[in-house]
Amino acid sequence: MLRITLTLLMVSIMLSCNSTRTLNPEFKAGSSSLYDSGLVYRDGVPSKGSIIISRSAYLNQLQGFWLGQCIGNWTGLVTEMDKIGNTGEIKTGPFYTRDDWGKPDQPNIWSQGKPSELSTTIDFVFSKPDEVWGSDDDTDIEYIYQHLLYTNKTSLLTPEQIRDGWLKHIKSEEENFLWVSNQAAFDLMKKGILPPETGDPSRNSDYDMIDAQLTTEIFGLFAPSRPDIAVKMAQLPIQTTAREDAELIAHFYVIMHSLAAGPGENRKMKERIFTIADMARKSLPDSSTPACMYDFVRGRYNDQFPWETTRDEVYERYQVNQADGYNVTSRNIYCNGCAAAGINFAASLISLFYGEGNIVETIKIGSLAGWDSDNPTATWGGLLGFMIGKDGVEKAFNRKFSDRFNIHRTRINFPGNGIDTFENMAMTGVFIIDRVVQEQMQGFVDLHKNEWHIPVNKLNTSLTD
Repeated sequence: MLRITLTLLMVSIMLSCNSTRTLNPEFKAGSSSLYDSGLVYRDGVPSKGSIIISRSAYLNQLQGFWLGQCIGNWTGLVTEMDKIGNTGEIKTGPFYTRDDWGKPDQPNIWSQGKPSELSTTIDFVFSKPDEVWGSDDDTDIEYIYQHLLYTNKTSLLTPEQIRDGWLKHIKSEEENFLWVSNQAAFDLMKKGILPPETGDPSRNSDYDMIDAQLTTEIFGLFAPSRPDIAVKMAQLPIQTTAREDAELIAHFYVIMHSLAAGPGENRKMKERIFTIADMARKSLPDSSTPACMYDFVRGRYNDQFPWETTRDEVYERYQVNQADGYNVTSRNIYCNGCAAAGINFAASLISLFYGEGNIVETIKIGSLAGWDSDNPTATWGGLLGFMIGKDGVEKAFNRKFSDRFNIHRTRINFPGNGIDTFENMAMTGVFIIDRVVQEQMQGFVDLHKNEWHIPVNKLNTSLTD
């Protein structure tokens, strides 16, 4: 079914801390000379209809992606699991509304009656220029995948490369910042089981939890304007932890990120967001629960219901009435499946649509919407941060941010004692895309003009200016 769905998608689109990390010696910050000594660049001739993307501009956009993810992640953590509805034994009271922004944070399901340690009030959490952003589960697995792609000099990870990377960079016994399906997959890897079997429902009972949708979005950015290639690259990482609805949702996010990387810079952010979201919707089978959730939330937005009303109706529709095939409540799992892929997908769409492309408002709404709130805020913070770039993020929040990132807060065995910078991370992403453009897209890199030439293959034409 998934293979057929992705084919239909393509047909439809055709129609319509100062880092001590060792840098590549050929990279100079701010230089137009940006190339990877580990890749043999081949000559190419520009062809009519190819998409041309500036690598230097993309470098800034990838920095915006990592920065936006961190802002969304850490802000969303303040309200994570504060509000999950009133079903089951855990009762968290009425949901937040817009009026709760700036007011005291309420306890979550684990905090034993205490507010968040990050902030006693519901507000943005920032790292100042002289501080360091810490990794979390919304950023660290993506960091691992990027590292594995680059160090293995590949565009497509193998089961063995994923397993070896997880086992090397994730702590085995003590606190390892893994939950639900990620933890189950990791336990299976330690027993010698390889992906994609680690996400098979017969082995991993958490296959429909949120994990894949917060660990694989970056693959969309590795295939600018080519969702077919993005899905190909992301398929195994997604199936490492997900199947069925969770897999469909992860594909949706990957496709959105790939489409966001294509043309359309001259359009307003709201129009761009709704265009790529509606295009990604075509990947969801109409009868599937994620498709029904998308259509429901989109319809409520179109009908101008307040986002709080839509959120309350999402709770009633899916957690109380179990509509559209969403049956998590009947399974009687912990916190009524507060980390399930489905309910958090619906919540994420609320912040996406009602945020209307504004990164500040999108993260605010995502933080207040409920459930596993740091995941949607990180996802959309990263996507919108990418679309407006690092400079755009700083302009939106009217401040300068730290550029340093500590992957060793949650992961292990990286160079430089785990201290990296968004610029270095973005540079690695550019080099990965260089290989993808050549190996997967049959395009080429113009090092003189610092551009990618990507055969459009009649994809994504509705986003062309």
